[in-house]
Amino acid sequence: MKLTKPRLALIAGILCISIFPILVKLRLTPGLISAFYRMAFAVTLLLPYTILSGNFKLPKPKFLVLAALCGVIFSSDVAVWNIAIQESSATQASLLTNLSPVWVGIGSFFFLKVRPATNFWIGTVVSLFGMITLVGFEFFVDLNFDKAFLFAVLSGIFYSIYLLISKNVLSQVDVLSFMTISLMASSIYLGILCYALGEPFIGFTDTGWFVLILQAVICQLCAWLSISYATQHMRATRVSLSLLSQAVITAILAWLFLEEKITLQMVFGGIILLFGIRITFYDKTISFKRLFYKN
Repeated sequence: MKLTKPRLALIAGILCISIFPILVKLRLTPGLISAFYRMAFAVTLLLPYTILSGNFKLPKPKFLVLAALCGVIFSSDVAVWNIAIQESSATQASLLTNLSPVWVGIGSFFFLKVRPATNFWIGTVVSLFGMITLVGFEFFVDLNFDKAFLFAVLSGIFYSIYLLISKNVLSQVDVLSFMTISLMASSIYLGILCYALGEPFIGFTDTGWFVLILQAVICQLCAWLSISYATQHMRATRVSLSLLSQAVITAILAWLFLEEKITLQMVFGGIILLFGIRITFYDKTISFKRLFYKN
C-alpha cells in the first residue's frame, strides 16, 4: 500500500491522539474542564498564526456556520470521551468510542452521494470483531451499560457526525481556516457549559497545567490538523475506520504507563482490527492474495 501524503498525515494524527486517553486518565483536572482548555489553548496558539500569516480565509456563511457546528459537535465528543476515560479505563473508553465507523458507514449510506464500497463493510465487520475480541466477549455478553459505557458510545456517535459534516466543509474551506473557526466555537461552547455546571477554571498543579498544554499542542493541533488534511483528501469512511488503530496504540501506552493489563486475547484482537482496516483500502473486489502482495 503506497503511503501518500494524506495517509502519512493520518498516521501522524493517529499517533498524536493515542496519548490523549493516557493524559486524561491521570485525572489531574476534571474531564469537562480538560476538554475546554484543550480547545482554548489550541485556538490561542493557532489564531495569531493564521491571521498574521494571511492563511485565514473567511468562508461563505453556510460553511462558516457548518464549521462552527463542527466545533460544537467535536467538543461534545471530547467532553463525553474525557468523562468515559476517567470513569473506566483508557483502553475500554478508546475502544468503545471507536465504534464510530459503524455510524459513519450508516450516515454515508443515507446522506452522502458516495456509498461505502463492499470492502468497507467487510473491513468494518472484521475490525469490529477484532475490537470485541480485544475488549473481551464477556463485556458485551454482560452488557454492563454504565455511564462510562454510554458516554464512550455517545462519543463515537458525536465523532461520526463531526466527520461526515467536516468532510463536506473541507471540500470548500482550507484546513487552517476550518480548524480556527471550529476551535473558536468549541472554546466558547465549552466555556459556557463549564461555567454553567460550576467547573473549576483554576487551582490545578503545575503538572496539571503542563498536561493541559500538551493536550492542546499534541492531541489537538498536531493531531487534528493532520487528520483534517487526511479527511480533506480521503473518504470519511476510511479515515474513521483507520482511527480504530488508535485504540491499539492507546492500549499499549496504558499498559506501559498506567499498568492496565494487555493479554494475549487483546493482542490477537488488535491484529484482527488492523487487518480489517487493511481490507477497507481496496476498491476492487477482494482478493486475499492482494491483501499481502502488490499487483
